Amino acid sequence: MRRAKPEKREINPDVRYNSVNLQILMQHVLKRGKKSLAARLVYDALDLIAERTGKNGLDVFDTALKNVSPVMEVRPRRVGGATYQVPMEVPSARRLTLAIRWILSATRERAGKSFSDKLASELIDASNETGAAIRKRDETHKMAEANRAFSHYRV
Repeated sequence: MRRAKPEKREINPDVRYNSVNLQILMQHVLKRGKKSLAARLVYDALDLIAERTGKNGLDVFDTALKNVSPVMEVRPRRVGGATYQVPMEVPSARRLTLAIRWILSATRERAGKSFSDKLASELIDASNETGAAIRKRDETHKMAEANRAFSHYRV
């Protein structure tokens, strides 16, 4: 077990929109250290969103993140030989991380087209409360709701 928790690193906001959440998304999109490519893909997706919806791309992105973020999740807790799935509230940092992870995994599973096009489509779907990332959030909430009987095992 770890002795001390590592301190959280300061994340600088992105260049164009001055948003920390967008910078975190870019870091998750990043593959093999190609940061400029990741930034271009994300900015292209936001431009596509603005073109398709007529709204600001960053506003759609923020709405999508808010919609996909889970409130409750289940964590395993071992009590006397049995492992229970105990529903717990999700901390805000993990909420953001899970939302971005689910959006990107849903984006990568979409068929055809360029990555920025798929990301734009997934963000639009998520902001409209549809799509694979929203389905993942709903599954997580259902699991927490189903195991509500074990909530007294919270730590």
